[in-house]
Amino acid sequence: MVVQKKTKVCILVVEDIEETRDGIEMLLERDGYHVEPARSLAAAFPIAVRQPPDIIYISLPGPNDEIVEAANRFRQAAGLQQEKVPIVIICVEGVALGEEVAIGGNIYLTCLDNFNQLRKLFKQLLT
Repeated sequence: MVVQKKTKVCILVVEDIEETRDGIEMLLERDGYHVEPARSLAAAFPIAVRQPPDIIYISLPGPNDEIVEAANRFRQAAGLQQEKVPIVIICVEGVALGEEVAIGGNIYLTCLDNFNQLRKLFKQLLT
């Protein structure tokens, strides 16, 4: 298998709502990131194997603990190193608006109050 050489930071965006996924992709590309969009973790898997991302963004329906567990299984199955590929999970329960919570294994739960918060978190994770 040939892995493409990356010229930009790659963010894998896993979002089930097409309009939201397209909007996030547009805004991140405007910031200079390379974005790989997917509508599910199953659709994201071959993308992550082909071009390992620098950050994974996940916004999917379901209880937070189930999404975190699925994200960990995804990372392991795709062969992504825990300490090198942070996962940002957008959630609606258990995290206050505008807050991020690191929960170990380089996974961050967040409940965004605006896109600038996400941009700031990505910059922090990439340094």
